[in-house]
Amino acid sequence: MSRIGKAPISVPTGVEIQLQPGLAKVKGPKGKVDQVMPREVTIEQQDGVLVVTRPSDNRRHRAMHGLARSLLANAVHGCSQGFERTLQIVGVGYRAQLQGRKLVLQIGFCHPVNMEIPQGVELELPSQTRIVIRGSDKQQVGQFAAEVRRVRPPEPYKGKGIRYEMEQVKIKPGKKFAGGE
Repeated sequence: MSRIGKAPISVPTGVEIQLQPGLAKVKGPKGKVDQVMPREVTIEQQDGVLVVTRPSDNRRHRAMHGLARSLLANAVHGCSQGFERTLQIVGVGYRAQLQGRKLVLQIGFCHPVNMEIPQGVELELPSQTRIVIRGSDKQQVGQFAAEVRRVRPPEPYKGKGIRYEMEQVKIKPGKKFAGGE
């Protein structure tokens, strides 16, 4: 049996869940998430706990069991506590700023890069070189963080670019004097 799939999901107070075939609507203090669920599994709500079960030990049913439980647990966690990704901008003159619902990046190109902030995602800039992305949908927060990072990924010689907060960038040595005669 799937170890992930058989673990029950505790529902915190203030989080409402509506279950329909193939869809789970989760609503909480941090937002709401409509999560499409695999139809192979059944979800039952009992005493503030969600239990995901599968019909058989078929390979596909086992895979969908763990997936459905993870998706549902992420939706509950996102609506109750939210998700957060932090990006760092490294480089002289590199900076970010907010203009309404746009993120404006000045990162070494001849022009500023404007990025629309998607619905359901909030941005905070504690400084010009840190971007904090928050939201209730884990996939949406991670996707937007990846799109921002993709604009200028860290380069391997000086480490300049946009990186995740705890990301380790391996710095390569440059050209070395090979010795001579």
